[in-house]
Amino acid sequence: PVCLTAHMDHPGFVTDRMTGKRRVRAFWRGGVPREYFVGSGVRFFTAEHGWVRGRVRSVRTVKRLGQLRVDTASIDVERPVESGTIGMWDFPDPRVRGRRIYARACDDLAGAAAMLCALDELVRRDHACEVYFLFTRAEEVGFIGAMAAARRKTIPPRCLVVAMETSSERVHARIGDGPILRVGDRASVFTPAVTAYCHRVARELAAVDRSFTFQRKLMDGGTCESSAYCALGYDATGLCLALGNYHNVDRTRNRLGPEYIDLLDFHNVVKWFVELARAPHPYRGRDADLDRQLAELRKTYAPLLRASRRKPR
Repeated sequence: PVCLTAHMDHPGFVTDRMTGKRRVRAFWRGGVPREYFVGSGVRFFTAEHGWVRGRVRSVRTVKRLGQLRVDTASIDVERPVESGTIGMWDFPDPRVRGRRIYARACDDLAGAAAMLCALDELVRRDHACEVYFLFTRAEEVGFIGAMAAARRKTIPPRCLVVAMETSSERVHARIGDGPILRVGDRASVFTPAVTAYCHRVARELAAVDRSFTFQRKLMDGGTCESSAYCALGYDATGLCLALGNYHNVDRTRNRLGPEYIDLLDFHNVVKWFVELARAPHPYRGRDADLDRQLAELRKTYAPLLRASRRKPR
């Protein structure tokens, strides 16, 4: 059976303590270049006062995994904020423009939402199938939730794992060209047989649904949970949506901005999930199409190779 996974967190702040009447110290969780912090607007989500807005005054950096990263920030706020309050950049509510949706967070909220849409569709169609949906936490600091699920066997070992992500748009992988079968990331190449299985399902879906398009690409802009699942012994691959303003960094305007995805890409990945869940073919742990091609080539040309051998003198 297939286990679809997505993470629920996004780069953001967690308050530590008030350091002044209107100033809070907050931990930063995630990856955003430090030059985008100072002066940027922040909003904290509080139960008592709703949104509490602020502005980053300064940051403290530390070196992790060979890179200088933001560790904490000093933020001027409208009113005191309790310890443990979650915050992120101050952007408006989601909005749709044409085929694109812009939001404070698409990574990986879009992936989690697509999985829930697929689950709704399976229930609506009354499909009987064995499929697992895993929603993880703490991905942005290093796949902590995914690794915990793998080590504790929360994911049944017999599952093939398909991790859903949003991944920064690349020159060869454009927003609007369809959801992407991710053959690998910056750290590794995923399980070839699982990638081939997902590819076969997509090809067969495209043959009967002309509105379904997809891509097959190496998305090496970053590392995702699929690498962790593979490293911990699972057969795994990844699907993703091409993402604009990855981690809220608008490099075109050199400022922070809302992330965005294509809505048709989103709808098509939901279709892909549904077909994977229905398991049209059993997963054998091998690329069946490649096996057939190699067998045919061997049958055709191996006799020529044997006939061309020269006898030793």
